[in-house]
Parts: sequence; structure tokens; C-alpha cells
Amino acid sequence: MSGRSALITGSTDGIGYAIAEALARNGCSTMLNGFADPDLVQERQSALRKYGVDVDYHAADLSVPAQIEDMVAATERRFGSIDIVVNNAVTRHYAGIDELPVEKWNYALAVNLSAPFHIIRLTFPGMKKRKWGRIINLASNYGIAGTPRRTDYVSTKHGLVGMTKVVALEGLPYNITCNAICPGATYTPHARKLIAERMAAYGKPEAETITDYLAGRQPSRRFIEPRRVGALAAFLCGDDACDITGTPIAIDGGWLANS
Repeated sequence: MSGRSALITGSTDGIGYAIAEALARNGCSTMLNGFADPDLVQERQSALRKYGVDVDYHAADLSVPAQIEDMVAATERRFGSIDIVVNNAVTRHYAGIDELPVEKWNYALAVNLSAPFHIIRLTFPGMKKRKWGRIINLASNYGIAGTPRRTDYVSTKHGLVGMTKVVALEGLPYNITCNAICPGATYTPHARKLIAERMAAYGKPEAETITDYLAGRQPSRRFIEPRRVGALAAFLCGDDACDITGTPIAIDGGWLANS
């Protein structure tokens, strides 16, 4: 991927950063994005630059289209082009559909679905002109299956899978692929927070808490490691994956196979 450049949203930690690291390891320059402490941003940039690539950061609030446009323009100025887009940023709120605050619903639509739309529509023309592009949408296994109390998350992730299929078909004449990675329970900062809360509530050790949490969810009984999602994303961005497009790809320890 030497000479390629990527824009990855929600990439200062968790899956987004794991993807950034996997791409950087393969020679891809990266624009990071996300809400994060300045010290963490600096740390992430320094770590990726050790791979000999260019790295920058843009703090765009993805619920604001004007800030998305500024981020895309800044990335193109910095790297000359955007060859790879990874729509990873996400928000979620746990509530029954009749209890979900309208503002939370609207915010999820903006961040989880409208932001990928805006980023793709802004970067697609350049990819078409260069006749090469890779677009990856992080859709979750809840982009395929449902679960209670997650109306905003499940609905927007299903919508993202649908968008993936449309973009894939439109990109076929231009060697642009678009796929949806659908991770199961992954050991991200959000997951670590959930496990810590359960440990405090039930007084059980971490290993037992994780096993209990994954029981009935992920048959492997272990969290997906973010670096493995990063490795999958890096493969999808390579030339050997040119015929994989429009596909929701599960990496979920057998979760969907068991549903």
C-alpha cells in the first residue's frame, strides 16, 4: 500500500486505531479522527510514524456535515488523494424504542449513517477518476442480526450494510470495492468499560466475568482482538481482495453461525 492514503474515522483507539496501525504497517499514510485527549492523539501519531508513513489528525465532529467536508478537504490537501476510506466511528444508546430520546436517535443517524454517506460521496469522485478505491464500513454483527434495546445501533448498522451494497455496485466499473466488516464482541475501550462495570456489580474476577458476558453471545467465549479486525481490513484494501465487494463479512467467533 506504499503511496496510498486513508481516512479512518473513530481511529484514536479500539478497532479504528487497530486498522490504522495495520494499514500503516503496510505503507499507507493515514488521517486519524475522533474525540480524544491531545496527548493520546500525539502518542498515536508518533506510533504510526514509526512505520515510515505520514500521519495527521482531524477532530471533525461527524454529526456536523460542514466539519466532515473540512476533514475530507484537509486530508486531500495533506496526502494529495484519499484512496481508502474506513467508516468506523459510532455512537450508541441503550433503551427500548419507546424510551429512546429523539435527540439520541437523530445523533445516531448523523454519526452512524449520514457521516459515512457524506464521506463516501465526497471521496468517490476522486476514486473514480483514479480508477482505484477501497471503502470499508464497520457495520457490526448487529448490521445483520437484531437485539432488544438497541434501536439506534441496529437500525443504522443495517442501513450501513445496505449502503455498502449500493456503493459496491456503483464502484465496479472503477475498481472501487466497498465491504462491511461485521465484528462480534471485540475488546475495545467500550467493552472494557462494560466488563469493569460487571466486575464491580457481581464481584467476580475478570476472566470469569468475560466468560459470563460472552455466554450465549459468542460461541468462541473470547473477545475478538482489534488487531485481527485490522488485519482483515488491510487484506480487503489490497489487490488480492479486488473481487470481494458488497459483502458483509463477519468476524465474530461463531456468533452469527449460532443464531
